[in-house]
Amino acid sequence: MNGLIIINKEKDKTSRDVVNTLNHLFNTKKIGHTGTLDPLATGVLVCVIGKYTKLVELLSSETKEYIAEIKLGVLTDTLDITGNVISTNTFNITKDVILKVFNNFPKEYNQTVPIYSSVHVNGKRLYDYARTNTPVTLPKRKVSIYNLELISFSNDIITFKTKVSKGTYIRSLIQDICSNLNTIGTMNNLIRTKQGNFSINDSYTINDIKNGNYKLLNIKEFLNYPIIELPDTLINKVLNGNSIMNTFNIQDKVIFTYKSQDIAIYQVQETNLKPYIML
Repeated sequence: MNGLIIINKEKDKTSRDVVNTLNHLFNTKKIGHTGTLDPLATGVLVCVIGKYTKLVELLSSETKEYIAEIKLGVLTDTLDITGNVISTNTFNITKDVILKVFNNFPKEYNQTVPIYSSVHVNGKRLYDYARTNTPVTLPKRKVSIYNLELISFSNDIITFKTKVSKGTYIRSLIQDICSNLNTIGTMNNLIRTKQGNFSINDSYTINDIKNGNYKLLNIKEFLNYPIIELPDTLINKVLNGNSIMNTFNIQDKVIFTYKSQDIAIYQVQETNLKPYIML
């Protein structure tokens, strides 16, 4: 079985929990996902099955879109509402101030990785440092914030929509927003509504899958690359991972098939095509 499926992850489940459930439902261990969601978060979790697990890195590079909630005046150790409260304060913020911060927020900056994350520093995951109260310098990553859109502001909750680059932590983004608002806050809720072209509107719940109400996508339906059926004269070269002449006038990448079977993704290298992902 090979395919891609968009899961609408439920709250209080890890991304690994979802994969484990799919392993059982599809009766295969060869399943992966293309971007972790925290247990608190819901929404789009793109999962790949069979040989499509080789596409994880390619699909993980996509932009992501979220709807998030900030609870103002509260800070936790995990930077989300599930953590231990470490600070509280009062605040006096207006909608106009929020809009000004959103409008002036940098489109690209070096974001601090939260300590409760799986990023490695000196051979240890950051959350291991957090759990043992071991001091560590948190790394920074360059991220892109393509938009920040205020959805609502009521009492102590700001709800906003954002589109960001791969590797952006929404918990850290919320900290930076709150810093610009001269207050503290924590992530109260998070929904991933899009990853690349994969939308929550096209997703399935685990119950949908249990009831047989789902569709697996094939590579031709989610990768916008030219598709070329290989002639008999080239199939062995491609199967062996050899470079071939770009007689097809490909500009970037191409999906090669043979007898309607997915064989490989090749990419342009000067005048040749070389293997990118062997399927």
